[in-house]
Amino acid sequence: MEEMGAAVVERLPLRGDETVLDAGCGTGRVTVHLVERLPRGRVIAVDASPAMIAEAVELLSSTADVRQADLLELDLGEPVDAVFSTATFHWILDHDRLFSRLHRALRPGGLLVAQCGGAGNISKVLEAAAEVATEPTFAAAFVGWRRSSYFATADETAARLGMAGFDEVRCWLEENPVVPEDPLAYLTTIALRDHLARLPAELGSSFARRVVDMLPEPVTVDYVRLNIDARRA
Repeated sequence: MEEMGAAVVERLPLRGDETVLDAGCGTGRVTVHLVERLPRGRVIAVDASPAMIAEAVELLSSTADVRQADLLELDLGEPVDAVFSTATFHWILDHDRLFSRLHRALRPGGLLVAQCGGAGNISKVLEAAAEVATEPTFAAAFVGWRRSSYFATADETAARLGMAGFDEVRCWLEENPVVPEDPLAYLTTIALRDHLARLPAELGSSFARRVVDMLPEPVTVDYVRLNIDARRA
């Protein structure tokens, strides 16, 4: 995930003296790459998770302005030159409000460069997990539950960005399959995190193993990334 994020950092055109918002910084591991590209600039890194923010504060130290904030309620109190984001937008269900708040955070002419899960993202993994979730051992934990993510298409994202006031919009999907060295550890840590939160630890391990067993060899995490480039009009 860090490698994917670092590639998006390189896509952002920077002089090195701008103020850039990292929208959904997580633990800050990708933010480090952004800071390196702004030797005379400033990074404001925000995330909604207190646990993520605690890790980001420790990692970034005095190199970034780290804040806990909900992107749907974002109010920085100052405009930024660019908004950068990776692996975050698909966890937010209201993209209309999201893009409106990010547009508001930018100065006129400011850039939005982002990547998140797009239509079809990890579909094979989620199909296997859905089937395992129906097994008697696990079924009670998933009654009425839906994974809280939204994998949008490029076209609907471009339309929403336009409605929010962005122009020069470019959105595209990119397949980026990953074959992890340790599929069980990888799925447990990343792709199945929401599922495992529904289960006690001993059942969670069994659930993840069953999902791995359902996937063909070599186990492949079928990432589809939604890339976003846009400018505030």
